[in-house]
Amino acid sequence: MNTIQVQEARDQILSKIKVKGVEKVSLDQALGRVLAEDIISRVNNPPLDNSAMDGYALIAEDIAAATPESPVKLEVVEEIAAGYSAKGTLKPGQAMRIMTGAPIPAGANAVLMQEDTDKDENFILANDRADVEENIRKAGEDVQKGETVIKKGVALSPAHIGMMAVVGRSQVAVGQRPTVAILSTGDEILELDQKPEGPQIYNSNGHMLAAQIRSAGAIPVYLGIAKDTEKDLMEKFEWALKSDVVVSSGGVSVGDYDLVKASLQKMGQEMLFWKVAMKPGKPLAFGRIGDTPIFGLPGNPVSSFVSFEQFVRPSLKKIMGCSNLMHQTVQAKLTQTIHKKPGRLHFLSAIVSSDNGEYTVTPAGEQGSGILKSAANANGLLIFPLEEAELKEGAQVAVQLLDI
Repeated sequence: MNTIQVQEARDQILSKIKVKGVEKVSLDQALGRVLAEDIISRVNNPPLDNSAMDGYALIAEDIAAATPESPVKLEVVEEIAAGYSAKGTLKPGQAMRIMTGAPIPAGANAVLMQEDTDKDENFILANDRADVEENIRKAGEDVQKGETVIKKGVALSPAHIGMMAVVGRSQVAVGQRPTVAILSTGDEILELDQKPEGPQIYNSNGHMLAAQIRSAGAIPVYLGIAKDTEKDLMEKFEWALKSDVVVSSGGVSVGDYDLVKASLQKMGQEMLFWKVAMKPGKPLAFGRIGDTPIFGLPGNPVSSFVSFEQFVRPSLKKIMGCSNLMHQTVQAKLTQTIHKKPGRLHFLSAIVSSDNGEYTVTPAGEQGSGILKSAANANGLLIFPLEEAELKEGAQVAVQLLDI
């Protein structure tokens, strides 16, 4: 089976991914979920013209000539608190004390902030003028009735939750979250509470992948470690197939003990590909058993991490109905010259900085498929194009921002 390019691999994978169902959740359970309906406001917000600050509702023309040296005296006839409406109509020569958020009384067309007044028993002295509609928030200024305030397909943020509360939504339709089975392979891999001996290492990939799955909005199902035998692998994969998606790490290269591909093929997997022209992460298998997508990621931790971000994360996002499948990609100025051999697309762990919307990017230390420390210090992946051998300092390069 030939090596394929990254975009071709992603396209093939996504063509096999099906959107899961929809469910209703309460607003306090909706954070991070993918919206499955447009949110259309049934109300204006604010519902009425209201005051933007504490001060005095008045008629702007009454104080058009007001200055600190020549203040205008107005009679205070009422006080309006937030949540209450004025009892009367404002007349020329009058003012009403008004609090932030309180409705503008009939007859008033401006609010003079409290700091521009002096109190004189039942009167105020206006020390400054006010324009018509100054310090007034108009009805529907934020949201108008019938307006689509959030479009389906977005992952809901705290601000989205606030907006849905503004328009009175207590429940919302969201995409169902897929369960994702995680299986690490290899006789050298140990659980975290075991004592390593000789070449044995801890199962970092299993826990890292679980965190990546959670950050994508899906539900990890940790199945532990499979030994390098077909029997153990096939038993573990039988359990894994109870989940919506299966992700394994290790066992997909060309070594004598790399048995994942062979085990899955015996179980009836339709294999699409198992080599991608990228670094890190060339050995990557993808196929299906029935309708269940199965990702065989490399065993080296950085390879596993990068492969997940390029292929598994967008697949999980599609399953949940998300409209934006990939991390945001920006153009950034490279701070140093870097080199590679042409022929593979490279993803470099990188540190991205922003100053007034201008991005700069620096490789995050030594790069390598086993050097997780650089990835842990990174907030982006610098994309080094396939056929390029050198990117010079100062060049504009594409960078994926690793937001979670």
